[in-house]
Amino acid sequence: MSDPIAEPVAAPRPPDPSPHLRSALAAVRAEVAKAVVGQDAAVTGLIIALLCRGHVLLEGVPGVAKTLLVRTLSASLELDTKRVQFTPDLMPGDVTGSLVYDARSAEFSFRAGPVFTNLLLADEINRTPPKTQASLLEAMEERQVSVDGTPRALPDPFLVIATQNPVEYEGTYTLPEAQLDRFLLKLTLPLPERDDEVEVLARHAAGFDPRDLAAAGVRAVADAGVLARARAEVAQVQVSREVLAYAVDVCRATRTSPSLSLGVSPRGATALLATSRAWAWLSGRGFVTPDDVKALAHPTLRHRVQLRAEAELEGVTTESVLDTVLASVPVPR
Repeated sequence: MSDPIAEPVAAPRPPDPSPHLRSALAAVRAEVAKAVVGQDAAVTGLIIALLCRGHVLLEGVPGVAKTLLVRTLSASLELDTKRVQFTPDLMPGDVTGSLVYDARSAEFSFRAGPVFTNLLLADEINRTPPKTQASLLEAMEERQVSVDGTPRALPDPFLVIATQNPVEYEGTYTLPEAQLDRFLLKLTLPLPERDDEVEVLARHAAGFDPRDLAAAGVRAVADAGVLARARAEVAQVQVSREVLAYAVDVCRATRTSPSLSLGVSPRGATALLATSRAWAWLSGRGFVTPDDVKALAHPTLRHRVQLRAEAELEGVTTESVLDTVLASVPVPR
């Protein structure tokens, strides 16, 4: 006797994001807003990076609160934070740590550098030579540091937030493509709108001191445990085959763009998948839509492409190229 034909099984419904975890991250945004005005998109990008365990490159002209934004974010989280001011004379060992001779024991011992932390602020990363910039390559990709042939694991979570000035080239060193590709997101901080700038001045007139965040009422409202549970939920966000193919097609279209000499690598495609899932989770959904991919395409891909020289001379920008790519790739229905 043959087995009865089984009834078709419906696909499991994607789990809804936990309201209390989303509320905890919304509280982080509220704490950051106590000190930083008008940079909501950058704050959202930093939270997405925390959910994806990815690194962030912050770019903006001086005075738009890049460093203050990172300091306030760290103050709102119960995470170990260190800052390194990147300068032309900074050495790799100043970042990773080095072996130090102990005269009492007549032995060398490892003295950990500031990279051994949860959140590392690499301030003005493009002011240090490539040799020192490269000291972060292993840390950012492998989440470990090798000194004298011995690998040493970094804490979890580990996040590098680097800042750079896009308009000053004297005494700076361009980040190599290999290092740029290790940043999950590149977030640009624009000059504030008029009303936001008025609010900034009003806060300063009322006594706000950016060096004293505690006086501004900024407090820690989330910790590593909250982030770990949120990341576990983000990993459960479902992505259909059609949306996966859409993300791949967007990345592949950059490789054939006549304006680009370098398109997005497969690592960039996986980064776009990760950030889209985090954005869907923050939006309260357990599944990714093509709109999520579109929303995160610019910050996830803008630093992974390279313009041709002739395109730059014609005034083409990476933002306009990505707009053209997104407009040309068919959206799944």
